[in-house]
Amino acid sequence: MKEIITIQGLEKNFGKFQALSDVNFTVNAGEVVGFIGPNGSGKSTTIRILLGIIHRDAGNAKIFGKDVWKESIEIHKRISYVPGDVTLWGSLTGGEIIDLFLKLHGRGDKQKRDYLIKRFELDPKKKAKGYSKGNRQKVGLIAALSTDSDLYIFDEPTSGLDPLMEAIFQEEVEKIKEAGKSILLSSHILSEVERLADKVVIIRQGKIVETGTLDELRHLTRSTVTLATEGDVAEMAGINGVFDFKQKDNQATFSADNQYINDILMEASKLGVKKFESVPPTLEDLFMRHYEG
Repeated sequence: MKEIITIQGLEKNFGKFQALSDVNFTVNAGEVVGFIGPNGSGKSTTIRILLGIIHRDAGNAKIFGKDVWKESIEIHKRISYVPGDVTLWGSLTGGEIIDLFLKLHGRGDKQKRDYLIKRFELDPKKKAKGYSKGNRQKVGLIAALSTDSDLYIFDEPTSGLDPLMEAIFQEEVEKIKEAGKSILLSSHILSEVERLADKVVIIRQGKIVETGTLDELRHLTRSTVTLATEGDVAEMAGINGVFDFKQKDNQATFSADNQYINDILMEASKLGVKKFESVPPTLEDLFMRHYEG
């Protein structure tokens, strides 16, 4: 697949503090990549380097095959970006600011702008200085989503939005995805990433700790199994791949290594299976594994 974003060996220091260390990942054409990690992990620093706002100390970072620092002007013609805290001109109305962003970019769709203003329930005639944080985010999102870009970069885009507006944002991102656009989504809302992302990149303390599709990453953690049997379910406690075994009456819950699920089911069948549920780990499980680690 064609690589839209390519990051290799990326490093960034602020004085003696190393913000990024040997960061490597890609975003391919038509792919949504969820970029997640705790606060201070290096997400925004990586994005600022991609946008040409700050210079890297080592490594390579390219968008559309172009160097993000040397060719940033050409790159910016084809991307849309929304930060986690949108700053606006207080004396202008929301509608004026959206129109200004669309004019500066040059690829704005006014019909889509009007549609999104209604969807996000924004008052475009109100001056920006009177907007709440959530409404400031809406201005940035409407401007970005109204623009026909090849790459969309969202850095905590739904910060300050209520759950209904978050859901609308997710629906609009899915439309962009269906249109074959590439998206880098940094978000603290793990359910949002789980719904939208084709691939997940987990960063912690400036280092990438996991990269892959959710199915690939789920092989790294255990599923939660609920089992009820006609025979004594306690016999399952000693089976290979079974952990954290808890029993109530003749029903048990336990964690199971995915590679042993078939063996566990075979052993359970000897006891007469009445109920067998296996729930794969969520993105939150994967994230917390590294966050707490």
